Amino acid sequence: MNWRNTIGGGDLLAAPVSAFLAGWPSAGLVSVAEIDPALADTAAFCEFYGVPPEASANCVVVTGKRAGEVKYAACMVLATDRADVNGAVRRLLDVRKASFAPMAEAVELTGMEYGGITPIGLPADWPVLVSGEVAAAGPVVIGSGLRRSKLRLDGALLGTLPGAEVVPELSQR
Repeated sequence: MNWRNTIGGGDLLAAPVSAFLAGWPSAGLVSVAEIDPALADTAAFCEFYGVPPEASANCVVVTGKRAGEVKYAACMVLATDRADVNGAVRRLLDVRKASFAPMAEAVELTGMEYGGITPIGLPADWPVLVSGEVAAAGPVVIGSGLRRSKLRLDGALLGTLPGAEVVPELSQR
């Protein structure tokens, strides 16, 4: 993969991602690379591009409801793990039940492609829950908002996004 700085990488970024990075002081620490969109799903991507799953992080959009109020959050977990949706996420969102947001809903609300959703550029009122494993992983590959590219940044940087919180107990193996 040919990694380049995200500044000027607008053609490889979803519009909300590009807009966010344009004003984020840490944007210079984020790289982008074009990939085959047919290989955007984590397992296929890692195998074809030789990226270890522990150096790849997934963004899972979760929703829950309490007293008629719908809440959303983005959860960042390593590709080797899964988010503890009905434990840690449910408690953090303060909802009765949490579940994965339906694909069409996640795509519409984020302005990103399914399989490429990233915490960078999400709606400002969404919490970004970053697993302790992601924050400690060093460089990780994540979505760019599009299926035809990926971003690379230090996992700890995700904990500095607006609304982000590093949650040690977010992941399950």
